[in-house]
Amino acid sequence: MSLQPVILSGGSGTRLWPLSREAYPKQFLALTSEHTLLQETVRRLDGLEEEQPKAGIGVKDPLIICNESHRFLVAEQLRILERPAAGILLEPEGRNTAPALTLAALHATREGDDPVLLVEAADHVIRDERGFRRMVALGYERAQGGDVITFGIVPDKPETGYGYIRKGEALDEEIFRLDGFVEKPDRATAEGYVASGDYLWNSGLFMLQASVWIDLIGRYRPDILAASRQAYGEGGADSEFHRLDARAFHACPSDSIDYAVMERLAADPEPPRRALVLPLDVGWSDVGAWSALWEVREQDEAGNVLEGDAFVHEARDNLVLAQHRMVAVVGLDGLIVVETPDAVLVGSKERAQDVKAVTQFLKHERRHEFRIHRKAHRPWGNYEPIDSGERYQVKRITVNAGESLSLQMHHHRAEHWIVVSGTARVTCDDKVFLLSENQSTYIPVGARHRLENPGVIPLEIIEVQSGSYLGEDDIVRYEDIYNRDSSET
Repeated sequence: MSLQPVILSGGSGTRLWPLSREAYPKQFLALTSEHTLLQETVRRLDGLEEEQPKAGIGVKDPLIICNESHRFLVAEQLRILERPAAGILLEPEGRNTAPALTLAALHATREGDDPVLLVEAADHVIRDERGFRRMVALGYERAQGGDVITFGIVPDKPETGYGYIRKGEALDEEIFRLDGFVEKPDRATAEGYVASGDYLWNSGLFMLQASVWIDLIGRYRPDILAASRQAYGEGGADSEFHRLDARAFHACPSDSIDYAVMERLAADPEPPRRALVLPLDVGWSDVGAWSALWEVREQDEAGNVLEGDAFVHEARDNLVLAQHRMVAVVGLDGLIVVETPDAVLVGSKERAQDVKAVTQFLKHERRHEFRIHRKAHRPWGNYEPIDSGERYQVKRITVNAGESLSLQMHHHRAEHWIVVSGTARVTCDDKVFLLSENQSTYIPVGARHRLENPGVIPLEIIEVQSGSYLGEDDIVRYEDIYNRDSSET
């Protein structure tokens, strides 16, 4: 029996604004190492088979469930790692974790296999990865026999922002029966939980056979199973992705793994499966706020975490991240300062959760800073605005090696392209030609055109747009290797 990692990548990470945004959430950011949180999750099981040879675990390529709008980000991050996926399932909208895991189980068993699923969030941090792999091997032994495993985090402080798991009878030193789940407590209750030693933080990490999950979701939430079956069955392959039927998935109830199955299983007087909890003490964090990132990052002797062009003087316990310009903090303690090209956050580390008030304001006002960064990512590369006026806009465009923009047309704008570095293959109506460094061309209004990078290094161009309307929705696509339509940027 093999182990199938299932990575749930549907989170928005709004409490890490302005770095994390709706179109580019925290799982795609490199916050704790040179790799992004998603990439760290993919790599986390590396070495398991060698470190735990007696367990006989064969680890499959990861199965990732993500928002449809993030599909190219996921694919690109796997490409950078040179890691294939067992599948990338695209949710047309978020319906919480129980439908996502149901889809993963259906996909994993579609050809008669029945692997053990290890369910992980794409945006968590685990510092002791070797210790994590040891506990995975321990849980795998039990899951092969049909047990349902949840991993609880050994708390190092009273935390009111997490739900808790109550341990039951000890089966051995590291395995307990699951006695129940409790909601996020107040401070006094959390202190009592930690003092008792009987409670663990609910991590959202689970392990069980795919067929066991299908049986349990069918027992406790048959409506979720039926809707997920329909959405998966009426969907289909789209290149390296599997699209769900949007109408069927929209009708699927939204519920979490905990509420839909785990709590019901723990309370069932005649449970069909044994529910167990394994305590994890491996430096786990859900990086759910800037204060949590400060805790997991390396600090200087004054407790400061600095990144980029940042300077502090007589200041302690600050998190200062500078992306675009020099940032200085003088004589202040316990601050969060995050600077990006289009937004700056300054706040108290103790009030880190209140960043949600900023994102709520931005969303209500329909400000672009809620959804996108100044640098916009596309499946072919990215672009960044440089300047704009009433009838013009200037962008820096980067096209990755071997990639291509769609064959398209604009009704309201003309474009000038100047190659800064690399080689461009340009299609303009019936003409196809190459441009090299310092060469330029003009694309008239209404011309069918395409920009490609036939080279092995990134292509960088400066694009000057001019016209009566310069919105990104003025695109008519005729051909697109990424299967986007004109409504999708």
